[in-house]
Amino acid sequence: MAKRPVEKYDFKAFGQAIKNARKERKESRKKVSDEMYISPRYLANIENNGQHPSLQIFFELMLRYHISVDQFLLDTQPEKDTKRRQLDALLDDMSDTGIRIVTATAKEIAEVENEN
Repeated sequence: MAKRPVEKYDFKAFGQAIKNARKERKESRKKVSDEMYISPRYLANIENNGQHPSLQIFFELMLRYHISVDQFLLDTQPEKDTKRRQLDALLDDMSDTGIRIVTATAKEIAEVENEN
């Protein structure tokens, strides 16, 4: 039986999102590779060349960096994009005092944006 022709999904945007999130957290490729039991070259190929990761590695990277898979795989607008998921993760670890500061800052930003 002949193989059916299937266009491969381009993982370059996902790889770039992983790379950006890793650098934002100031994590080296070596550190991440060691913690995930993968080679640094494999991670570099995912980040730079859009190599297709295994489903398990794809899942672990999404969870590690709070990446929204919706924005890469679905044609619809995600409920929460990657930046919002990453902000939620930061807020989850914040004290009540930190939450009050962030809330006050967000209110001020909203006021300034509404003036414009």
